[in-house]
Amino acid sequence: MRILLAVLALCGVGNSAMAQERMAFWNLTSFTITNLVMAPAGNGGVLGEFGSNQCANDRDGTVDHDERLRLTGIAPGRYDVRLTTKPGRVCTIRNVEVKSGGKYSFSLADSDLVDCK
Repeated sequence: MRILLAVLALCGVGNSAMAQERMAFWNLTSFTITNLVMAPAGNGGVLGEFGSNQCANDRDGTVDHDERLRLTGIAPGRYDVRLTTKPGRVCTIRNVEVKSGGKYSFSLADSDLVDCK
């Protein structure tokens, strides 16, 4: 009976740890990012239904090159991502796949920054 209770307790700990899995963005661009917002894919266009600035999760409020940023309020799925670089370029990257279970959920590189103003 004790063994069964111990196994059940361990299963419960594993499930809660998986439910609280860490989500992170990895900045592989050559820019410092000052604003990063996300919307479910297709909702970030004209509607502008982006969530809160994820850069607020960082101590200095920015994400430098090769830095990872903790994401909050984001679940795995497809997102439109809008970011602002330190020089002031605003870029929208559409239909980005955000995954769980790895060292980071998604990354962006300079080659992804094609729709910028």
